[in-house]
Amino acid sequence: MDSNLLVMKKLNRSILELDHKRPIKVLQFGKGNFLRGFADWIIDILNEKTIFNGNVQIIESTDNGLAKKLNDQEGLYHVLLEGLQNGMKIQETRLVTCVNGIFNPKDDYKTFLKMGKNPDLQIIISNTTEAGIRFDPNDTDVNQLPRSFPGRLTALLYYRFLHCKNINSHKIFVLPCELIDSNGDALKDIVLQYIQLWKLPERFKGWIDTNIEFCNTLVDRIVTGFPKDTSKETQKQLDFEDHMIVTAEPFYLWVIEGPKEIQDIFPTEQAGLNVKFVNDLSKYKTRKVRILNAAHTTMVPFAYLSGFRTVKEAIEDKKIGDFINNVIYQEIIPTLDLPKEELTSFADSVTERFKNPFVKHHLISIALNSISKFKVRVLPSLLKYHNQTQKLPQNLVKSLAYLILFYRGKEKDGQMIPIQENHEILNFFSDVWQNNTVEKVVEIILENKELWGIDLNKIPNLKNSIFKEINAYNNTRD
Repeated sequence: MDSNLLVMKKLNRSILELDHKRPIKVLQFGKGNFLRGFADWIIDILNEKTIFNGNVQIIESTDNGLAKKLNDQEGLYHVLLEGLQNGMKIQETRLVTCVNGIFNPKDDYKTFLKMGKNPDLQIIISNTTEAGIRFDPNDTDVNQLPRSFPGRLTALLYYRFLHCKNINSHKIFVLPCELIDSNGDALKDIVLQYIQLWKLPERFKGWIDTNIEFCNTLVDRIVTGFPKDTSKETQKQLDFEDHMIVTAEPFYLWVIEGPKEIQDIFPTEQAGLNVKFVNDLSKYKTRKVRILNAAHTTMVPFAYLSGFRTVKEAIEDKKIGDFINNVIYQEIIPTLDLPKEELTSFADSVTERFKNPFVKHHLISIALNSISKFKVRVLPSLLKYHNQTQKLPQNLVKSLAYLILFYRGKEKDGQMIPIQENHEILNFFSDVWQNNTVEKVVEIILENKELWGIDLNKIPNLKNSIFKEINAYNNTRD
């Protein structure tokens, strides 16, 4: 062990005189940085500022050594917030005390199932990655530990159904945080598939419909995890030996689509938390995708081909900064249906987040699968702007031109760009760029419906505008 850590206090509940008596109200599938720096951080604030009074039991699916570290610290760890907020540099720490510990169902399947009997259980949270919400047909026996998260959830709920007839008076709210569309609906659909696969009673399906509320959610916070480069200094400042520190940006948002009654058991509004309960989160999803995600996608090719390598240095350059501001405020926001004030406020937070001095966000990592990202995040705004005004949005057109240039695969000086993309798409762009004039390159790429869903050559003046942008780039000296 590092000698600098020997003199520091070890994290445990006895030395901090923390209360062990809070009931476990939350079961959490996933022990990763995101949930610990987001959901558990929120729950910890609820305990402090409201009568929520509940702890979290984490269920792990993969054994990578983190469980032992956190359990050795009796569930305690610090969240370090670093970033900009309202123009001010923020560095705050919070000791999270709401986590009871981590349990692996592989160690004892029966003990895991018995967690379903808990009469205090009110909320189930998950973040098992996008691949985690899936149906595994090989999970054929409810009496054996399922491999998939939805299978394990179904088994746990079935155990509750069988053994807890007397605690049906309150609902359990399932809040999946996986980044897929309609994540709550998707998870429930798979649970119903397991009920059918395992030939469980029809009454259980009815019990699910009555007692378990699967909510669609939208989450937003950059959580960078353990501060490897500054961990010794951070622990020294904390005066605690903490191997589970989580670093995150100050901004966060949790949108939950569900019935009003969830607010009674999860009183985030009383704590002043940025958690929104809505009847339909689609507009919030559109806002995030079209502003935050689209700003990233439009920025990458233009900034990278202009010589920048991180978001922060790009956004602080006047040319790139003006470009992104024009994209967001002049061309994207006018195409969205939410109140302008709300959109502008969100956009302001986005541009501030891009300038976070504590996060080194590399453009090339954001560039992963940029073609499909452009189609989903950016193209709808370009098309809607054109439909509304009968004009082309100049900056969004520039972003498409630079995306085509980016997929040429090399900069003007011949330096290769390490693009991460589907091989078929890479081969398509390579072939087009090698065998055609620039004008023909633009035409062939725009007409590819597999890339864009439509033939973009049909949009008046788009081909010519992109051709001019590419020529301007090629003819500009570095």
